[in-house]
Amino acid sequence: MTQPTQPADPSRPEQQGELVVVTGMTGAGRSTAAKELEDLGYFVVDNLPPELVGDVVRLVDSRQGVSQPVAAVVDVRAGVFFDALREQLAEDFPTRRTTLLYLDADDDILVRRQEAARRPHPLQAGGRLLEGIVAERAVMADLRSEADLVIDTTPLNVHQLKARVARDLGTPDTVRLRVTVVSFGFKYGVPVDADLLADMRFIPNPFWVPELRPLTGRDAPVAAYVKDRDDAQEFLERYLPVVETVGRGYLREGKRFMTIAIGCTGGKHRSVAMSEEIAARLREQGLEAEAVHRDLGRE
Repeated sequence: MTQPTQPADPSRPEQQGELVVVTGMTGAGRSTAAKELEDLGYFVVDNLPPELVGDVVRLVDSRQGVSQPVAAVVDVRAGVFFDALREQLAEDFPTRRTTLLYLDADDDILVRRQEAARRPHPLQAGGRLLEGIVAERAVMADLRSEADLVIDTTPLNVHQLKARVARDLGTPDTVRLRVTVVSFGFKYGVPVDADLLADMRFIPNPFWVPELRPLTGRDAPVAAYVKDRDDAQEFLERYLPVVETVGRGYLREGKRFMTIAIGCTGGKHRSVAMSEEIAARLREQGLEAEAVHRDLGRE
């Protein structure tokens, strides 16, 4: 598969600059993401009312030029203004590629982080912290579904989140589809940020082979046991064209990030081997792809 490209539209000006709008759940890491974007050379404005985003972009364009990347951090209190904001940005700044970055995390993690920060939730309104989080999810639900990039920070520490932001947004001059293939174990739950999901439990489990049990899908004997089967090869031959089709559509719609979740029972053997194989084949076909193993070593 060759790298999907968007067809040129002569009616639209060439997009030369980057604008990242950072939002998401309180406690999911917006401030960490903002600091990393600043380190990457972005002009960053935190806690910005959405009505002022356009003014900031105009100021940067006039003083530093459209090539200066801009990032604006907006929280839940501005959620109702986002529809108008995105339409305004697309109309007023057609030379900038706008990416909506949404940071999320499980409720128990958000509670723990918020309690550690000893700060009230903006929607808590004198009630329990968890009530504020539930209210925030309701307000942000539509916005999350419209995000160009969703990062689940539940399993990430500060350094890992910064590395993820740097990987996904650190090359503003390159417009490519970036694919993350995540292996996981169903017994630990499905990744919340998955765009596509596939179940590898149709393949015999190496766990029941004594000599393979202590190994992982990264080890050659397990990888061969899993991926060399006829049904595994058939799956790969049928599934990769699906990824290609979706990838072309994502780029056409301006979405540059895809997360593919590959699951098995425990996330140690089958999903790991197949995630590595899928990522390798995508790289061979011209895509930027990386295999990440969420539950490996968790057992």
